[in-house]
Amino acid sequence: MSAPLTCAPELPGWDHAVTGKVRELYVPAGQDAASATEVLVVATDRISAFDHTLQPGIPDKGRLLTGISLFWFEQLADLVPHHVLSATDVPAAVRGRALRCRGLSMVPLECIARGYLTGSGLADYRAGGAVGGHVLPTGLGEASRLDPAIFTPSTKAEQGDHDENITVAEARDRLGAELVDQLEELTLAVYERARTIAAERGILLADTKLEFGHSRTDGTLTLGDEVLTPDSSRFWSADQYEQGRTPPSLDKQYVRDWLTSAASGWDKGSAAAPPELPAEVVEQTRQRYVEAYERLTGQEF
Repeated sequence: MSAPLTCAPELPGWDHAVTGKVRELYVPAGQDAASATEVLVVATDRISAFDHTLQPGIPDKGRLLTGISLFWFEQLADLVPHHVLSATDVPAAVRGRALRCRGLSMVPLECIARGYLTGSGLADYRAGGAVGGHVLPTGLGEASRLDPAIFTPSTKAEQGDHDENITVAEARDRLGAELVDQLEELTLAVYERARTIAAERGILLADTKLEFGHSRTDGTLTLGDEVLTPDSSRFWSADQYEQGRTPPSLDKQYVRDWLTSAASGWDKGSAAAPPELPAEVVEQTRQRYVEAYERLTGQEF
């Protein structure tokens, strides 16, 4: 798998701790990343797909993702505790794309809510009639709406490995029924709140991935990472929705589609790294992220 491009600046008072696919993580100087009660999360312009970090990045993506996440954290604050402490009390060099956050011990589970059938969920349904252990009605297809939405967890793989869809029962066996039931309840509550808000703005929230952790100060189950961004969610324009086909998206699906097209010349099943993104794909992707930001937040970017 291709390695992330490290572009972590030196920040006074903070030690760089981890380079992720699209983020850099810092801890207060002299503290240990595994136990720090505060962290600094810096979103870069990197973009990833199929477990590869791609080149080049998408201009302004870090600022866009940070702004969208902040919007949603505010919308969800009464539903679930979140990890953000401040978006302004951060080093000037990374202001606008950095969040000062509570340190969390992350739950090793991707918490996915699906309100429409597409992607890997559709593949699982076609293979066995169920998604995440939920047996669904026959006759569903691409972009079929699911009411109510369903919770379909996946494993949280180490960087470079693949996440794996598992059933809710398997998640309970691994992490305990009480915790997984909490995660399911919170994930679906977040999804339904977000689905309603997005619909008011002409956007269908097809699915989303959330991550939770336990606060290192009091153990509270807390919403972390990013939330409801074009990197972690599928956004479709409502006016272009038609069951049976995939609507145009306002997320990184555009990049995935190009990578798997004949135009890229890349075989995602090979060991070869993906090709460099053409300038047109970079610009079209940026435009989709900007549109998602502006339609969701109501603010001009």
